Amino acid sequence: ATFEGRFTDSTNLRIAVVVARFNDLVTGKLLSGCLDCLARHGVDTSTESGQLDVAWVPGSFELPIVAQKLASSSNYQVVITLGAVIRGDTPHFDVVVSEASKGIASVSRETGVPVIFGVLTTDTLQQALERAGIKSNLGWSYALQALEMGSLMSSLPSP
Repeated sequence: ATFEGRFTDSTNLRIAVVVARFNDLVTGKLLSGCLDCLARHGVDTSTESGQLDVAWVPGSFELPIVAQKLASSSNYQVVITLGAVIRGDTPHFDVVVSEASKGIASVSRETGVPVIFGVLTTDTLQQALERAGIKSNLGWSYALQALEMGSLMSSLPSP
């Protein structure tokens, strides 16, 4: 058998988006691109719909703990994390990127819920802005990944 995710029927998919407030100039644009893609693929992105919830956290370091709580709740088929970590003059960048990426990956493995890694890691604010809308908006891509993984997981055989 061949298993593939589809983008056509996302009306039954429950999605949580966890967004880092730090660098919100960038993460707000990622969220806009993400929501636009979801809406164009049939997801009701209004907060009253019950199909999509958005949680804000202080920074990318806090993404895993909230993603874990939401993924463990059995309320969502997929979780999208959005953040932006921009390199500075100290090793802080490496610590945050490492912990955010490891934490987000472990949430997927521990819960069986796909968690999309939508954390930009760039050297400059300009690079982050280019990836969040000036040239293209990766928020759109992260939403597509979520739709594909949500569909794929529902098509896989159960144990």
